[in-house]
Amino acid sequence: MEDPGAPGAGGLPTNGNGNDNGNGNGNGGGKGKQAAPKGREAFRSQRRESEGSVDCPTLEFEYGDADGHAAELSELYSYTENLEFTTNRRCFEEDFKTQVQGKEWLELEEDAQKTYVMGLLDRLEVVSRERRLKVARAVLYLAQGTFGECDSEVDVLHWSRYNCFLLYQMGTFSAFLELLHMEIDNSQACSSALRKPAVSIADSTELRVLLSVMYLMVENIRLERETDPYGWRTARETFRTELSFSMHNEEPFALLLFSMVTKFCSGLAPHFPIKKVLLLLWKVVMFTLGGFEHLQALKIQKRAELGLPPLAEDSIQVVKSMRAASPPSYTLDLGESQLAPPPSKLRGRRGSRRQLLTKQDSLDIYNERDLFKTEDPATEEEEESAGDGERTLDGELDLLEQDPLVPPPPSQAPLSAERVAFPKGLPWAPKVRQKDIEHFLEMSRNKFIGFTLGQDTDTLVGLPRPIHESVKTLKQHKYVSIADVQIKNEEELEKCPMSLGEEVVPETPCEILYQGMLYSLPQYMIALLKILLAAAPTSKAKTDSINILADVLPEEMPITVLQSMKLGIDVNRHKEIIVKSIAALLLLLLKHFKLNHIYQFEYVSQHLVFANCIPLILKFFNQNILSYITAKNSISVLDYPCCTIQDLPELTTESLEAGDNSQFCWRNLFSCINLLRLLNKLTKWKHSRTMMLVVFKSAPILKRALKVKQAMLQLYVLKLLKIQTKYLGRQWRKSNMKTMSAIYQKVRHRMNDDWAYGNDIDARPWDFQAEECTLRANIEAFNSRRYDKPQDSEFSPVDNCLQSVLGQRLDLPEDFHYSYELWLEREVFSQPICWEELLQNH
Repeated sequence: MEDPGAPGAGGLPTNGNGNDNGNGNGNGGGKGKQAAPKGREAFRSQRRESEGSVDCPTLEFEYGDADGHAAELSELYSYTENLEFTTNRRCFEEDFKTQVQGKEWLELEEDAQKTYVMGLLDRLEVVSRERRLKVARAVLYLAQGTFGECDSEVDVLHWSRYNCFLLYQMGTFSAFLELLHMEIDNSQACSSALRKPAVSIADSTELRVLLSVMYLMVENIRLERETDPYGWRTARETFRTELSFSMHNEEPFALLLFSMVTKFCSGLAPHFPIKKVLLLLWKVVMFTLGGFEHLQALKIQKRAELGLPPLAEDSIQVVKSMRAASPPSYTLDLGESQLAPPPSKLRGRRGSRRQLLTKQDSLDIYNERDLFKTEDPATEEEEESAGDGERTLDGELDLLEQDPLVPPPPSQAPLSAERVAFPKGLPWAPKVRQKDIEHFLEMSRNKFIGFTLGQDTDTLVGLPRPIHESVKTLKQHKYVSIADVQIKNEEELEKCPMSLGEEVVPETPCEILYQGMLYSLPQYMIALLKILLAAAPTSKAKTDSINILADVLPEEMPITVLQSMKLGIDVNRHKEIIVKSIAALLLLLLKHFKLNHIYQFEYVSQHLVFANCIPLILKFFNQNILSYITAKNSISVLDYPCCTIQDLPELTTESLEAGDNSQFCWRNLFSCINLLRLLNKLTKWKHSRTMMLVVFKSAPILKRALKVKQAMLQLYVLKLLKIQTKYLGRQWRKSNMKTMSAIYQKVRHRMNDDWAYGNDIDARPWDFQAEECTLRANIEAFNSRRYDKPQDSEFSPVDNCLQSVLGQRLDLPEDFHYSYELWLEREVFSQPICWEELLQNH
């Protein structure tokens, strides 16, 4: 919760009357207000109990591309589908007995196994849907690891990988891709689902079987291990190439899945198992483009190609070494209490704190303090402001297709705050942009010599010695990003299109994916955000919202209380997995597009912003995040592969509550971090979008998320607070000094960045809409230049020689010579030619 005396949640500094008096004496606005109603008091006390009194231990969380292999496979299935494991096994055993006598699958030689798989694929090509489904289930049983012949979970996972590589080598993925195309175009299944009042898991049986086989193959082949044989490694690279590029004149596989998402959101196919589609889409993008480690390697390689200096550090590795703030063992700072202590006591306490912070070994003690937990309850004004913020977010998310949101500029520039002493030992190397050096020299020249030299950063004539030293220090920490080089190249290509010639664009998987997504990208982003909104735990049920539970609800609704509890856990788990897949997918797309070309990244970002992604993420965090991260919406005995080895236990309260013993839910913490990283990507260096954070009162929402003791999550929350600090006013900064010191301690410093005081020129009002319009014009110019290439360009040379024109060899269709005489009769002989008019016109 916010500290006492803080202004309205994320608003500008105010006094008791709601106006900024400009002298720093503004209070929390509590004077003169009537007593709050009993209902509000009860709500406030309940909120304090649920959020403020819980001390979260430090979470031992290791961030990565995805969770463990078994966990990622288990999330493919809902608990409602568990009965189908037995059905798959029965279909396989019935088919296997007719083809192989007296042996089991694991007893066969590899050649015999390949022969049987070839027979299975032949039996897939039948007209009867029922027979085709049985064969597909037999293939799914193989991909699931032939668990009927295994004794442990390790064996199931081992044979699942083995069988998936075998299935791929025999061409199973291509066969299932054809079946998937047939099911997507199956108008009968779509119309049947549209007529039903409630769509259930039975409406998507064929699609779920096909998508499950494809997901298991992608996930098992994607996983790299040192013990993999050479044939598997070759198959992995071949599979990656097949998924990345257009094969047999078809679009990349990811685009087919994107089209399924948009078709589902349009309401034309409500029976699509959207969780499986999103999981498969995320894993295909990760497999074809690469995960976070591959991204870092690509970034290092690209900087070397552009002649830029190597990176100072790997941000993920630096974050892994950071420590989260822990609960305090004793109070070190009471300066934020509501009742001011006597000046003598205050001086003594400040003195002791200064002595503590000046010691070299004080950093450990400083780290042990909770930088975010406030000792006092929230003020009445903050509770009201948080309520207003929630209503604002609800209003903004009613229609995701709204016009772009451009908030009004602040009414008055924020004032400065006092400087505070901080410990040494900062984790990041500071960075300086070229723009920062130019701005510093412009101010120095105006002050000392009365004129400027534009973008010249080398001429220091007439400037005093300290300015020379400052410029030298700034240049030592100068950082030129890949995006800076790409923007500069784009400007040169726009200015000199003829002299520079046509740009050579390498056909990378990322480039091909962007080209395929380009013209439908707004629909893709809106569809993903609609599903994310429907899956968010803070969303209210609405009649016009998307039904994302089609692949989790059983045909017959539960009768007993235990069955209802199981279904409730399954539904919550289902929504969490959807949030996890969308958050990870969007982050991966943004990071890869930013590396490929900055304007590709900006194009996706702008459409996310126009589709209200910023208020959507804030709405997601406007809940008890600690409860969300520690939620136990899983039943370990029903998770794959455990449920295939053991007999399903009888439903009891104990078996439902017997989850894992971990202190947090990995997927929920992963989702929260990815959503915060996504929000950082959208708002970084964008003042208009930063103002949206202020307008939507994000500061108290983000501060509540700091109660989670996990270094990476805290870092991205602090980054979001840092960029808007200059707009929040002096009173907010004064009341949140613990948060300010945490920002100083954990977030990278930008020299000359006046984030803590609000004196920067960037904090002043200006036309926010012009910033977005300029960016949009640059994006459209980039897309038009690179991708809209007309056949008859005005710059293309014209052949004026009659002989060479008549002598050109034209590529005619294969069947042209069959209809050549008919073409002559229709186009030449039957057309009257008036030679006099022809001669007169020429």
